Amino acid sequence: MPIAFCTDDELAYRRSRTRFEPGAGMPLDDAYRLAHLPLVAPAHPRVIAARDGTSYAMGRHPRAYSLVLPVAADALEASPAYQALDAALRAAPFAHKVAWHILDRRRDRLHATVCGALGLEQPPVLDAVLAALARVGPIAVQARGLFSGNVNRGRLYLRLYPERRQGTNMFHAVQRALGRPATDLYVVGIWNLTDDLDAHEAAALGALIERWWARVLLRIEATELWLLGAHDDLVLDAAVSARVPLV
Repeated sequence: MPIAFCTDDELAYRRSRTRFEPGAGMPLDDAYRLAHLPLVAPAHPRVIAARDGTSYAMGRHPRAYSLVLPVAADALEASPAYQALDAALRAAPFAHKVAWHILDRRRDRLHATVCGALGLEQPPVLDAVLAALARVGPIAVQARGLFSGNVNRGRLYLRLYPERRQGTNMFHAVQRALGRPATDLYVVGIWNLTDDLDAHEAAALGALIERWWARVLLRIEATELWLLGAHDDLVLDAAVSARVPLV
């Protein structure tokens, strides 16, 4: 039987995407200027170095743990569709505002968060849920692109569409096994902007997103998840604390 995948009607991508207004630029939002811009362009005058009520200091925070779906960079980079998207981005009028220099630093930690906020400083103990996660079984996933959200505006992502099995979003099955709330947005952050986009650049990005929205870039067969701990949202210093099998 063919595998069914969740659709845009079931997931939150369309309602959560950046809205591009004709003739308007795309300024980096405050969340991005606090958590991401200090890591990719620390000397930028619009960096938010710290803010009361948050733990961020130049993009770093106490080590936070999440359960994530890893995405193999080798497989992604071997995809002709991804290669074409990468070429389109490098030829775009905003290409000089992409932090190309950090791609190699992150390529072995590409992922989408399935269950976030699982603990600070010390990794959570998952022994009690391993059997339930094993019963979920391998999860088929499609990676599609391109995406810019309405939060962290300045980061560009691929979108993941998980398998729907017997009417169930299989990422929801993982979240249920951990007693976590169901979410409907699973993105793989790859590219980061180093500056606001002007009107021409923003229009070009919006057009690229529309052109690539329905394209499948990679098919993933997830047989494990990672417990990932990191001191920053770009996981530049991240470490895999545990590999959690789905079999």
